[in-house]
Amino acid sequence: MTARRRPAGADRARVRGSAVLRGTRPRYAAPRPVRVIPHEVSVFPYVEAMTRVLAVSSVFPPHRHPQSEITAALSRFLPSGSDTALLQRVHASVRVDSRHLALPLERYGPSNDFGTTNALFVEAALELGERALRLALADAGLTGQDLDLVLSTTVTGLATPSLEARLATRSGLRPDVRRVPLFGLGCAAGAAGVGLLHELLTGRPQDAALLLSTELCSLTLQSTDTSMANLVAGALFGDGAGALLAVGRDHPLYEQGSGPSVVAARSRLYPGTGHLLGWDIGHWGFRMLLGRELPELVRLHVAEEVESFLAAHDLKPPDVDAWICHPGGPKILDVLEEALALPETAFAASRRSLAAVGNLSSASVLHILGGVMAAGPPPPGSVGLMLGFGPGFASELVLLRW
Repeated sequence: MTARRRPAGADRARVRGSAVLRGTRPRYAAPRPVRVIPHEVSVFPYVEAMTRVLAVSSVFPPHRHPQSEITAALSRFLPSGSDTALLQRVHASVRVDSRHLALPLERYGPSNDFGTTNALFVEAALELGERALRLALADAGLTGQDLDLVLSTTVTGLATPSLEARLATRSGLRPDVRRVPLFGLGCAAGAAGVGLLHELLTGRPQDAALLLSTELCSLTLQSTDTSMANLVAGALFGDGAGALLAVGRDHPLYEQGSGPSVVAARSRLYPGTGHLLGWDIGHWGFRMLLGRELPELVRLHVAEEVESFLAAHDLKPPDVDAWICHPGGPKILDVLEEALALPETAFAASRRSLAAVGNLSSASVLHILGGVMAAGPPPPGSVGLMLGFGPGFASELVLLRW
């Protein structure tokens, strides 16, 4: 975050919209090393946090199956002569125990045409999205009338009018609510959406805003595609929706929330990597593109970006108390943890989410953050880092503070 002009009354122990934490000094004072108290408080220099997370919700379809049942079903769908043993090995390797599916398992089979599948997406996405939205509102003590902005994201289906537009009336939103639908950011969209909410609420600090992520990954599965990319996708991804409700620093609930403040965000595109992750879209629907080089790219470049982002705020990876890392897969988590020289427990919340519900694309980081918040807020001053990565290839980083 760039240095800011000293606000009026900054000599007070607390400045509206920011906390001057014990042992820190404003950026306009003479520089002084940032003290880090291990396992207790990570001390920040002077920053002006402008966004407070009030509530995070996650919801799932009712059709939950252990990984073994999904593996058996997908094995039956493969063309005659296919290597079912390979599919079974892939499913066993991704460390997923169970997943939720948009449809009953028996309704999956030879791929429908895109129009039929997308109609199923819209129907299920609206039901899940409304549940996630209403739950976040209830947890924050607000109603749909209190929302000034709704940002929605998905990469697993198409809707025009967009999902949040279709949900506006049935969820009680105001007719003048501002809407920002996103498509194409993929798994990175959860972290990107939080960063975008932060920027928008910085400009309108009196507002309340909601990020809605709805991902029905199972409806994109090409059941007869035997490519390694499709086998991995069929083993890894689950269905679900999440919502994050945040307010700006001038909102009446800003000081009352126990959730983290958003301190800063950073986006990064890596040139020449667009072919490594995304969709091949055609009459068949969405076909997964997944390059083998992704783990090495994460090791070499995302880890460096994390260190650079933290250094810009006088922090290092060991100073982060809560890692909210998108669970792109077990290998991604392993190589990033190793590259950052983190303990094996650093991404424990991400691994728990992956095992319980699979990779939820953009909704995963919301599920992980919600779990961290539900377990009890970290001590005041604790540092959190949300990481997402997706098509582009791109990384999204969000610095949090409790």
